[in-house]
Amino acid sequence: MWDPVWEDVFINQSWGSYPGEDLIRFVARNFYRHEVRSNIHVLEIGCGPGANLWFLAREGFSFAGIDGSASAIELASKRLDNEIPDWRSRGSLHVGDVERLPFANSTFDAVIDNECIYCNSWESSVDIYNEMARVTKHGGKLFSRTFASGSWGDSTGTRLGENFWLCSEGPLCGKGPARFTKREDIRNLIQNFRIDTVEELQRTELHGVQRIIELLILGTKES
Repeated sequence: MWDPVWEDVFINQSWGSYPGEDLIRFVARNFYRHEVRSNIHVLEIGCGPGANLWFLAREGFSFAGIDGSASAIELASKRLDNEIPDWRSRGSLHVGDVERLPFANSTFDAVIDNECIYCNSWESSVDIYNEMARVTKHGGKLFSRTFASGSWGDSTGTRLGENFWLCSEGPLCGKGPARFTKREDIRNLIQNFRIDTVEELQRTELHGVQRIIELLILGTKES
């Protein structure tokens, strides 16, 4: 469930303008070989101001982005209008609930969660991954980047549920609820994709004292 705190975040905080290397690598490895890139359809949930969508548009792919924040969608739309004027011929943006995606079954060749699902409880997260699987084609790909158990902020502040916190410190403090994923829970969390690989991404802050740990989960829709 989308938390309205993100409306303030998107309005008041400058955001990254470019996709991360891991997302670029995922798209390149899976889809750069296609001669007609507009035939590849990619969905990003929790797309925010649209850095990943901007990349997809520039690379010629078809795409859809959905976010609960109207301000985020407005920012994404303005950037795309300014930099890629023809984007609407193969892209769309939506304000909506990622637990109830407004797309037909088997629509997308890939689905992207770049630190969106972690904002949700375990139960809601399972539902979101199931929705992502529903709209993914057979053989389609999953990219999910999420905060891991043990990352700075885990087990601080107010406990809201299983591995689910309103953090009192770390990079997620002041940004609503945060759920921290354990490796051993991934199979139960993501039920309708085959898990192809799980990589751990780490960086440190405060001169190496605090660790930010994320899991990069890549999968394939098998049925």
